[in-house]
Amino acid sequence: MRQLALVIAAICCAGMAQAQGEKAGDFDYYVMSLGWSSNWCALTGDDRSDPQCDAGRGLTWTLHGLWPQFESGYPSDCRTVQNDPNRNDSAQMADIMGGAGLAFYEWKKHGRCSGLSAKSYYSTMRKAYKTVVIPPIFAKISKDLHVPASVIEDAFAEANPQIARDQMTVTCTQGMIQELRICLTKDLEPRRCGADTIKDCTLKDAGLEAVR
Repeated sequence: MRQLALVIAAICCAGMAQAQGEKAGDFDYYVMSLGWSSNWCALTGDDRSDPQCDAGRGLTWTLHGLWPQFESGYPSDCRTVQNDPNRNDSAQMADIMGGAGLAFYEWKKHGRCSGLSAKSYYSTMRKAYKTVVIPPIFAKISKDLHVPASVIEDAFAEANPQIARDQMTVTCTQGMIQELRICLTKDLEPRRCGADTIKDCTLKDAGLEAVR
């Protein structure tokens, strides 16, 4: 019985982590995710021949997404009466997201949960992205580095004194810097992240590939 109880508990906890098909607009705050473009290319984009990874793009921290979040867990693939964005709307997000494909994917998985129209969601993503200063030093990275993950947060904290340490977190994957995530209110003001969102990477030699 004890083993069965543990299995049931695990299933229930997994269900709490991601609620699919929830009502659009029902969430507590946003998580804005910024990804290091060159690392994404090394791990995923190059195999897809993604245009984001073309030499000369000069991309540093691109917008991965703006995710509606519960205080614990998050909704996804919500029911909505809003129409999907057209190709032109998605293409116009490529300057900050690296490509149109990611913009449309983020709309389908997360944007529908915002309760906004596709145009308004894209506009809100752009507005959120503009609230953060990307430290200029990152554009000067011309060779592959290995750095403590904490220096990423340090750099953003210095460039954005309005964002407290408990309002952002750095993630890693496969030994590389993955994302900087910033927690925002529905009005796009910095706020404390939920306990399940704060997952600071503790690597001392995380990979950070050169800007392409």
